[in-house]
Amino acid sequence: TCDVCGMVIAQHPGPTAEIFYADQRPGGHDNPARFDSTWEAFQFDFEREDWSREAFYVTDYSAVDYELRSDDGQQLISRHAAAEDFADANDVTFVVDSAVLGTMGRDLIAFSEASDAEAFADEHGGDLGTIDDVTPELISSLGM
Repeated sequence: TCDVCGMVIAQHPGPTAEIFYADQRPGGHDNPARFDSTWEAFQFDFEREDWSREAFYVTDYSAVDYELRSDDGQQLISRHAAAEDFADANDVTFVVDSAVLGTMGRDLIAFSEASDAEAFADEHGGDLGTIDDVTPELISSLGM
């Protein structure tokens, strides 16, 4: 389940993330902390700035055959949460706030290939950025 909202991750569409922390038990369980949206992972991490982050993984949409579907007039991206579907968040280009939504609404969709992120943003809108561009203010502007 998601360590922010408690939803069952596998039952919902969109990007997912995992964060490993040194000497911590996120949500009272062993690492990693798990999230059903990328923005919730960043939100969780920003709220724990005193924790030592060891690794931050996000769904890599360059590495999977993703699908887009329409649901109640909203365009959603498929969920991919197997270990091989993840990339280090430090090594991806995010498409931020595109017309394509994740489980919790407006999100950050990660691509290990910058050209894939550019093509996605050209087709679906959104801004490109790296982990260094993600701020608490940006995260508070996303979601539902």
